[in-house]
Amino acid sequence: MERSHAGQPRAERLRLLGVYLNDHLGGATFGTDLARRLANLPHEPGTAESLRRLAAEIAEDRAHLLDIMKRLDVPVHRHKVVAGWMGEKASRLKTNGRLVRRSPLSLLLELEMLRLGVEGKAAGWRTLREAAETEPNLSKGLLDDLLERAERQRDLLEKLRVEQAAHVFASDRATERA
Repeated sequence: MERSHAGQPRAERLRLLGVYLNDHLGGATFGTDLARRLANLPHEPGTAESLRRLAAEIAEDRAHLLDIMKRLDVPVHRHKVVAGWMGEKASRLKTNGRLVRRSPLSLLLELEMLRLGVEGKAAGWRTLREAAETEPNLSKGLLDDLLERAERQRDLLEKLRVEQAAHVFASDRATERA
């Protein structure tokens, strides 16, 4: 049976929040690197612009997370940042049916990974929004804005993901009609 943590001293709540935020920082590092890499690949003009804007926003979100950690006096655990960075590099090693060049499946899987990361980020903003009810160093307005932006990012990624899935798995007849 799990015991209640209600009424914990503020120092203990901040310690737990520090662990939580550092875990999210590792994920934010992974997501920022992945978004930048996707934005730098060749795409259709509209997709390229959307991915460039998205990568910039994701980098800004990571900067906001670092600022929140600073305001809460939460130290950055470098090993979490390095783990996120290494995780993004390792994600490139996935099998995609081709050894030398990118497969259309690569972009689909990367869009799915990024979408899952944005979902995790949104969950983190929701958690911080809840903590803002009792933590004066957290801005409810900022967290509401970050959550709204994460939801827009999720919607964009879902649109791009569906388009890429249709491209990857379109039949020859569907391609001829297009």
